[in-house]
Amino acid sequence: MDVHEVIAQRYSVRAYKPDPVPDEKLGAVLEAARLAPTAANRQPFRVLVLGTAGHEAELKRIYGKDWFVQPPLVLGVCAVTDEAWRRMDGRPYADVDAAIAMDHLILAAAGEGLGTCWIAAFDPVAAREVLGLPDGVEPMAFTPLGYPADEPRAKKRKPLADLVKYDRW
Repeated sequence: MDVHEVIAQRYSVRAYKPDPVPDEKLGAVLEAARLAPTAANRQPFRVLVLGTAGHEAELKRIYGKDWFVQPPLVLGVCAVTDEAWRRMDGRPYADVDAAIAMDHLILAAAGEGLGTCWIAAFDPVAAREVLGLPDGVEPMAFTPLGYPADEPRAKKRKPLADLVKYDRW
């Protein structure tokens, strides 16, 4: 599938089949995150692959929706601030780099016929506890990963003219 087709067809899946994700497809999704561009190619992120079976209660502490734990996997992308490139004003780019990796990951998943739903509205304290995150590692986003059990809805997006400026604001 062409990259533009993947971008157009990808949607936020909120119902999943319990079918396992083949290792080859998971590998392709993780490889896409690895290949994501990051500031100064520092790659200040980590992807946690979390099996849902037997861990539903723990994972629902992170995000409480039932559909979050329907598929066999949940992926968490974390930023490692100390590894990040810093802009001249000192701002670390770890969160931006983690978001780019997450974007690559969800697009690759769509290309593999898998569903995802970018989740930022999670409980960061619970995420730290459940995942045992060390200091300096920040959870940035989560997504279920599995085969969709729902259908895409029409996307609501602003017109391009509202989002793009040329030359100056």
